Amino acid sequence: MADSRRLDMDTLSLIRGLRFIDSFFPSGGYAFSSGLEAAVRGGAVQSADDLSRYVEDLFRGGISRREAVAVAVAHQAVVTGRLEAALKVDRELDAMKIGRESRMASRQMGRQVIRVAAEQFRAYRLLEEFRTAVEEDRAPGHFPVSIGLALATCGWTRTDTVAAYLYQTAVGFVSAAMKLLPVGQREGQRLLEQWAPLVAHLSRQTPGWSALASWSPVQDIYAMRHSQLESRLFRS
Repeated sequence: MADSRRLDMDTLSLIRGLRFIDSFFPSGGYAFSSGLEAAVRGGAVQSADDLSRYVEDLFRGGISRREAVAVAVAHQAVVTGRLEAALKVDRELDAMKIGRESRMASRQMGRQVIRVAAEQFRAYRLLEEFRTAVEEDRAPGHFPVSIGLALATCGWTRTDTVAAYLYQTAVGFVSAAMKLLPVGQREGQRLLEQWAPLVAHLSRQTPGWSALASWSPVQDIYAMRHSQLESRLFRS
């Protein structure tokens, strides 16, 4: 009986958390390409193989050392019951996102997540504190931080929370690529399967606390160039 109750609780935790990374969640993520549109227009990404290299390089040199760490720090804040670290990493992430479009996209998505999470999990004080800080402009409310807080509250482990963030990011790239490149649904699924071991590896390696770092100059440049495109499908 005890094992049955534990299984039910784990399943409930899974279902509650999945909503925040599902494409149905109203974060507005479908409107952003994270600079991929500019990379396609600039000729850096022209095929599924180009996309694979582009995303893998960004994951290794950029996202795993910056956004993924912010997710892990936010998760740890829930575990310890101390919000200060999450607020600090949120501000650091804001300073490191040098492209305005990418910065604002992350803020918009994060604010949507924390609003829903704080409303639906009212018993968790940290979520309400973070939402208040965001609404009072004392914190930017970036998406990785909000996801870390929300999934930790749902009972997800740190590794699974980071993996969920990375997977959601990968899906976002595939979704954008299907509108920008000759990439269909089957090819998109092949890419997600190809990236799965990397996502798992990076998730296990992401520490609960570390200084943010990033080295993805090509992707950062294209993210900043996006606003200069004459016509655009995406907002970033």
